Amino acid sequence: MTNKKVYITRRIPKPGFDKLAEGFEVDFYDSDDAIPHQVLVDKLKTKRYDALLCMLTDQIEKEVLDAAGPQLKIVATMSVGYDHIDLQECAARNILVANTPGVSTDSVAELTVSLLLMTARRIQEGVSAVRSGQWGDWKPKWLCGTELTGSTLGIYGLGRIGFNVGRRLKPFGFSKIYYVDVQEVSYARDIDAQFTDFEGLIKNCDFICVCCNLTPQTRHMFNKESFKRMKKNAILINTGRGGVIDHDALVEALKNGDIQAAGLDVTEPEPLPKEHPLVAMNNCVILPHMGSNTWDSRNAMAEIAARNCLAAISNKTPEGIVFVQ
Repeated sequence: MTNKKVYITRRIPKPGFDKLAEGFEVDFYDSDDAIPHQVLVDKLKTKRYDALLCMLTDQIEKEVLDAAGPQLKIVATMSVGYDHIDLQECAARNILVANTPGVSTDSVAELTVSLLLMTARRIQEGVSAVRSGQWGDWKPKWLCGTELTGSTLGIYGLGRIGFNVGRRLKPFGFSKIYYVDVQEVSYARDIDAQFTDFEGLIKNCDFICVCCNLTPQTRHMFNKESFKRMKKNAILINTGRGGVIDHDALVEALKNGDIQAAGLDVTEPEPLPKEHPLVAMNNCVILPHMGSNTWDSRNAMAEIAARNCLAAISNKTPEGIVFVQ
């Protein structure tokens, strides 16, 4: 019987749970919904946990770490992002932080392509028309969308996901692919993507896929001024982070015809309230942040997070270790 203990803030897929059971006494919040912050704090005070496996929705800050106690060795998040974890506070306590990098690259890239096609071809409106009985006789101008062939694609952030979005979209016949990143990258040549600045991206591209992280530099890069400088037929897709787009400005841009349409898998806030103006707009497709929602991806995420916990109690370096800058 192991004397090491781990607490999981949510139900996770079986591969992750089984892996944790190899080295831990496992406790978990028995729900698919997010654990309330105070419940987490109170639970961590009941036992001396050696590892904490959390989700992107859990705020891991001083109060949580105080409750966990000095024996806590690692905070392992079942996500790529780790904005919800106070890295400085963890570093000051010698607590490792680990994520699950790269594991959802394919699933997010696939969803980005799906969302682009849904938005460009007005698929959501078509489904709604069938369900509501609006499908009647053939009409020459009804629900006409936009073809990808011959268009110009822009990718804002050519990391793992951005590159794989470009790799999947290139066969659709785009005439050019542009990308913006902090610097030129050699692998962009594999998809014939040309490096440009933000101004070049928004002025030249018919489709723009946002695949970047949220930083002070990227926050609200797509705003009232940038929408005015985009093509009138432009379609904006965001599977990166919601805060990259100023949502109030997006509402106005879609209403005024500054851009044609938008497809969002990430919003600010999340979940986006059903009363938000974007939700009711026909030219805006919104998904509930489901980029990594495949069993392949989630099983792998759970297992990697579990392995990160096991590595920490074995004095090994977790494969997803996050270094404090």
